[in-house]
Amino acid sequence: MAVEIHVPELGESVSEATVGKWLKSEGEEVTAGEALVELETDKVNFEVEAEQDGVLESIAVGEGEDVGVGDVIGTLGEGDGAPSEPQAEEDEQQAEAEQPQAEEEEAEEAEAGQAVSEETNGHREDGEGRASPSVRRLAQEYDINLAEVSGSGSGGRIIKDDVERLIREQSQGQAQEAPTQAPERDGQGEEEPARQEEAAAPAAEDGREERVRLSRRRQTIAQRLVEAQQTAAMLTTFNEADMTAVIELRNRRKEAFQERHEIKLGFMSFFAKASIGALKAFPKINAELQDKELVLKHYYDIGIAVNTEQGLVVPVVRDADRKSFADIESEIADLGKRANEGSLSIEEIQGGTFTITNGGVFGSLNSTPILNTPQVGILGMHKTQERPMAVDGQIEIRPMMYLALSYDHRIVDGADAVQFLVRIKELIEDPESLLLEG
Repeated sequence: MAVEIHVPELGESVSEATVGKWLKSEGEEVTAGEALVELETDKVNFEVEAEQDGVLESIAVGEGEDVGVGDVIGTLGEGDGAPSEPQAEEDEQQAEAEQPQAEEEEAEEAEAGQAVSEETNGHREDGEGRASPSVRRLAQEYDINLAEVSGSGSGGRIIKDDVERLIREQSQGQAQEAPTQAPERDGQGEEEPARQEEAAAPAAEDGREERVRLSRRRQTIAQRLVEAQQTAAMLTTFNEADMTAVIELRNRRKEAFQERHEIKLGFMSFFAKASIGALKAFPKINAELQDKELVLKHYYDIGIAVNTEQGLVVPVVRDADRKSFADIESEIADLGKRANEGSLSIEEIQGGTFTITNGGVFGSLNSTPILNTPQVGILGMHKTQERPMAVDGQIEIRPMMYLALSYDHRIVDGADAVQFLVRIKELIEDPESLLLEG
């Protein structure tokens, strides 16, 4: 008995996903708990596993198509998922050798039957069974006949990219029509239109351009960044911190720290603790605006921005004020590793009251970080660089780091933002005070 494969619950506030990649092919045996398909959401990617042993009987939704919670994306047929016996393997190889010819004959028969059916019924193929509802709506909006579309998805399914390609081709064709008629009005004969059409042809065929589908996460990142700039009154204030004391303390303690806790002592735990100390002094920066109310949060869930191949994610260190330097370093290392592996859960990247991002690991000297809404503050760290500084009337070479605080001016006044960043600077330049303040 076939079992339908459904899109599972995706987590709070996540209702849609995109089929990223089918990890199994139709007809392939699978065992219970084995990954079948990878789904992309705007937060994390995750795999849908087989609920029982069997055979992937059919794939209903191709790669690149959007799906919602509960949608059927395939069916799982009966089977034990065990390796075939040698004789069975030989039979299967023989069947596979004969299959192309049989499939070709079946396809020809089906195509002929479809043509007869369409002529008999007098209607246009609407893509039912070959395209998802969203793709059919897009085709209908631009008057695209799905019967004439060659699907590039699994099993010949029509995906959104196929329809969008035809829309672009139609637009290019319409743009070329007007120039080809101009020479007749100018009396220049028929040779000029041919040259104009040739000049208007797209130059992508020579390999100088490539179209890559944006992942759902990248689309959401783009949307949220634009929303942050459009909905918040975002400003940024800057300062610099002398890293001498932190570097000296770290150099003195890093070996003993690593031997005791089996984790390296980095700079991020210092800045997490310094941020907590500053947030306690300026609680509005640890708040959220909801309609006409300001929600002050008396807990400190610190988001740490992590760059991955799929885009930026911000896993959250929960209750960071209750954790030691070792706890914070261990959790950041674990979250960062799993972020790059794509194995974070949705709960691990939701929430957060304040975010820290470190562009210094990529060599950035200064930048303006964008708010991670609905948070109202984000701290930007940068590269530590030696510079000449005036210290007690003398010029000394000091390791300096530029700091940036972006904040929502609707809630946070400029004076508070400046003092907040000054407080972080003070705590970093006197790291022993972090034991008391952080």
